[in-house]
Amino acid sequence: MYKSIVVVGAGRAGTPIAARLGERFSVRVCTRKIECDNADLVVVCTPDSAISTVAASIAVGPWICHVSGATRLDALAPHTKRLAVHPLQTLKASGGPEQLDGAFAAVTAESDHSRALGFQLARDLGLVPFELADADRPLYHAGATVAASFLVTLHRLAVDLLETADAPPAALVPLMQRVIENDFAPTGPQVRGDRVTVERHIGAIAERRPELVAMYRTLSDATESMLAQ
Repeated sequence: MYKSIVVVGAGRAGTPIAARLGERFSVRVCTRKIECDNADLVVVCTPDSAISTVAASIAVGPWICHVSGATRLDALAPHTKRLAVHPLQTLKASGGPEQLDGAFAAVTAESDHSRALGFQLARDLGLVPFELADADRPLYHAGATVAASFLVTLHRLAVDLLETADAPPAALVPLMQRVIENDFAPTGPQVRGDRVTVERHIGAIAERRPELVAMYRTLSDATESMLAQ
């Protein structure tokens, strides 16, 4: 389906993606100056805000793909040979292509041909593809943000509370890992309906870290609402 690939961008996504594709294909990485002559496929790995500008600067001809999670396909105008493949994984530029291995990928396409190309590209990257409607991309990415970005926020909150109590924050990691291993089975005082303990938590936080009370209360209320469904 493609032999010559141009990857635009050399950041957290572009670096491992170019490295993985470079294991099997002819790959050229572009940053400031974009040269797509003779490319079969252009993979845009820029920040979301730059995708439209980059796409508009590329002559119509090759297939063009972006790897954003929330961005719709119309950002790739004027191209009609277009698709999106979003690796559902957190990446870093200093890591290798093994970061991609086994993660899932949301593929959005407008034809059987582009869908097949997207699924093949995902597999060539070491990803497990699934189809996602263009209109659902923002909602899908919101879910991914909750699972990844908000997990960092939750960990930071927990670390702040343990540090305030002079307890080792490293002790949180085995706990969080076990929650995942237990298939995210609900746990804690909210599950038991133990309002006394919840209020004891809030009182202690109010005394030592009052700026964190609102966040804890919001998360506690959200957990109780989820359990009631």
